Amino acid sequence: MPSFIDFFLKILPLFLAFFVGIGAKALRLLSKEDAPVLLRFVLSVSLPAIVILSISRLQLSFDLFLIPLSAVIIVFITYFIASFMGKQLKLPKATYGSFLVGAMVMNSAFALPFFSIYQDGAGLALASFFDIGNSFLIFTFIYLQAIKYGDKAHTDKIEWKKFAKLPPLWALAVALVIKGLRLELAPVTMDFLTLLSNPTAPLVMIALGLYFEPQVKQLVPALVAVLIRNGIGLAIGFALAAIFGLEGLNRTVVITCSALPIGFNTLMFAEMENMDREFAATEVSISLIVALFLIPYLMWIT
Repeated sequence: MPSFIDFFLKILPLFLAFFVGIGAKALRLLSKEDAPVLLRFVLSVSLPAIVILSISRLQLSFDLFLIPLSAVIIVFITYFIASFMGKQLKLPKATYGSFLVGAMVMNSAFALPFFSIYQDGAGLALASFFDIGNSFLIFTFIYLQAIKYGDKAHTDKIEWKKFAKLPPLWALAVALVIKGLRLELAPVTMDFLTLLSNPTAPLVMIALGLYFEPQVKQLVPALVAVLIRNGIGLAIGFALAAIFGLEGLNRTVVITCSALPIGFNTLMFAEMENMDREFAATEVSISLIVALFLIPYLMWIT
């Protein structure tokens, strides 16, 4: 295990990039509306490159498929816990919807910058595996909850097409085919994929800084949602790692990703379905602050 000082110096540029985003918004060089563009570039270009590049270097095993399964299990367990706690708090329907969705949605993009510098980026592909399970439920089961507790009268269905169009999913399929056929990527291809993957860490952290808008609305329920997502999620991650017998980097990825902050999809669904937007912003902001310290610590100790 590296010393804390060495590890901190390694992740310090990520924190600086986060504050670059905050500063750029304060100086009106960039705005919150620019953040989705940065994240869309990561999702559509950088992350697929990372997936192909990283999986080409991985030794495939059954353990890999336990990683997205872990994400699915974490979401469903937190759903039942959040459902119970939300009812005990007697929240209004719109706030309850934001509470429930926030407790389930994991911000997988948050993990990418940290894994990009962890063990020379070896965990990036595994984090992408975790996100497959997470994204599948975000655009299906979790979005269905947003529809249920929002107050827009419509007949929207589960967004299967949105999930099927995710570029990282297609990149994963391509990478597995390449790996299955034992094809070797040409050096120029590897260099090109590396070039596309390099902007991931700074773009994600700058986007997080642009999104960061501390608000306080119904602080106690927001803290409960954060406790479920960051705290109970982490406990579930430790339990699953032990049950599945995960070791090494696989264990680190499952445990670390289980404690990810509340995802920005919570804000998007709150807007789309007219749930409690202000409460969603409060729980997302608090969870992000917690994760800025918790995620690096978990990577260091595991």
